[in-house]
Amino acid sequence: MLSAFQFQCHFVLIFLAASKGETRYLEVRDASEDEPFLLLSEDLKRELSAGQIYRRSLRCIDMLSIEGQFTFTAEQPQLHCATFFIGEPEELITIDYDFININCQGGDFLKVFDGWMLKGEKFPSSLDHPLPTSQRYIDFCESGNIQRSIRSSQNVAMIFFRIHQPGNGFTITVEKNANLFPCNVISRTPSGRFTMVIPHQHRNCSFSIIYPVVIKISDLILGHLNGLSLKKPSAGCVGVGDFVELLGGTGLDPSKMFPLADLCHSFHGSAQMKIGCDNTVLRMVSSGKHINHVTFEYYQLDLQETENIKENSIEEFCFPSI
Repeated sequence: MLSAFQFQCHFVLIFLAASKGETRYLEVRDASEDEPFLLLSEDLKRELSAGQIYRRSLRCIDMLSIEGQFTFTAEQPQLHCATFFIGEPEELITIDYDFININCQGGDFLKVFDGWMLKGEKFPSSLDHPLPTSQRYIDFCESGNIQRSIRSSQNVAMIFFRIHQPGNGFTITVEKNANLFPCNVISRTPSGRFTMVIPHQHRNCSFSIIYPVVIKISDLILGHLNGLSLKKPSAGCVGVGDFVELLGGTGLDPSKMFPLADLCHSFHGSAQMKIGCDNTVLRMVSSGKHINHVTFEYYQLDLQETENIKENSIEEFCFPSI
């Protein structure tokens, strides 16, 4: 059974189980249908293979993982709407305003947020994003024609909008752009392999997996010492400017999650941990003095593994009702 947090992310992430790496193009069925999941669309695949621009209408609450042109037209007052965008880890999201017909003076708005926000929690967290939170919002009603193209800092972005008058709406075009050094990432899949590289930059990067997972770190280079030091969460990597930490929690914001383990020193080999939390994050903190990188793979815990996690305190934190 899905937890409350996973259910909230359901419309955003359930397509991950359907894709299985075979295609990146997915479509949402109406919620009234028997299976309200994102499914592969043969019509969509034919359109894209023919080089056509994909077009469709937006719902009040929607999710997009593909490029194309998307239009929202209000059939009734829509006061609490959002669209979530997600790309591959090495992609950035660009949103272009093509046509806007909203009444800003009447209380309508259309805002782009650089990242995701859900129930007051945001990804990336304020500690990991290069901009202060106030600058991560781009409000059309304030910027107007000044900024009609907005690019995200990571593989996720979203828009919030409110439209009172039926018939009003907007059209946007979504494109993907290459990101040579992906930093903050939400995984599209419950399993995968990734290498995070921070080249002489003073920044923090988080890789989020919204599933209980087994995570295996196979290679870690932090640029200062050799050897592995897996410390208790209470000790931490105090005084170390470059380290990797594993976090677990039930929300979206890494800064509000529980520290499970710290990796303070470089190593080649294998370090594995089962994390039964709704959300698992691998976070790298970099001082900017070195080229740091970490390679890891992950896969979703099956139901039996999740229920049988008994060997450490992670269960107590992630399953407080047990």
